[in-house]
Amino acid sequence: MGHYQPARVLTNDDLAQMVETNDQWIRDRVGIVTRRIADTETVADMAAAAADKALANSGLTAGDIDLVVVATCSSVDRSPNVACRVAAKLGINAPAAYDINTACSGYSYALATADHAIRAGSARNAIVIGAEKLSDFTDWTDRSTCILFGDAAGAAVVTAVGEGEQPGVGPVLWGSVPERSDAVRIEGWRPYIQQEGQQVFRWATTALAPLALEAIKRAGYEPGDIKALVCHQANARIIEGIAKRLNLPDAIVAKDIVESGNTSAASTPLALSKLIERREVPSGSPVLLFGFGGGLTYAGQVVRCP
Repeated sequence: MGHYQPARVLTNDDLAQMVETNDQWIRDRVGIVTRRIADTETVADMAAAAADKALANSGLTAGDIDLVVVATCSSVDRSPNVACRVAAKLGINAPAAYDINTACSGYSYALATADHAIRAGSARNAIVIGAEKLSDFTDWTDRSTCILFGDAAGAAVVTAVGEGEQPGVGPVLWGSVPERSDAVRIEGWRPYIQQEGQQVFRWATTALAPLALEAIKRAGYEPGDIKALVCHQANARIIEGIAKRLNLPDAIVAKDIVESGNTSAASTPLALSKLIERREVPSGSPVLLFGFGGGLTYAGQVVRCP
């Protein structure tokens, strides 16, 4: 794993100078204290920085990688895609390279597609990245949304296991609710993020826990086996609600939302990378990843902690 965040910190007090809000109101509603904002870095810059760290931690080299997958909904440039830019920055030669956009569930979607490619034999070593520069799409005059979003990237190197070894990525449970696709929007040529916050909150706190339990079941585990829950970092109250309904007695619940805000597709790999870096989850432990958001889309799988 590897992650990257820009240096500039935007606090709640900073936001209070921009819109009518205050630190306590933001903490109470969404649980965020700070978020990072990219000034000069692009989505590709952050993605490459996170991927470079993941590659260094893996012990592999750029020459070993044959697939690059990037989950993002905030790349300004349409072509070349972010994955090709990352490959060029890292010196990866001739990989399959594509971007995927399912907004906040994007990392779990991207991880699943890399897993499937490896299982099918069309790739052996992949880099899977979630990277977002949501500050480019934030209306800093809208106090209902500008308090939420930050910029970041997280990445993992995913490689084939040997013959007879247990896979480290479990079956994906994924899907969408197309009839509610207008609940989170980035539309038009000069778009800002817009969302129906109460609609998303009700959906996330009522509909998602049974889906997450199904992801655990598909991987062959029981809730008590899970050692960490890494949800999309949308809102502290949503994370707490899902964790309570899942009843995972021995699980650490990632709450990177507090210091990083909502970083969409980057949020789950960012939070997982930090847990691993701090050695809070034992190696080999089952971890539930679960992303959800714009679309409305969702995806989750159990992975074994590196």
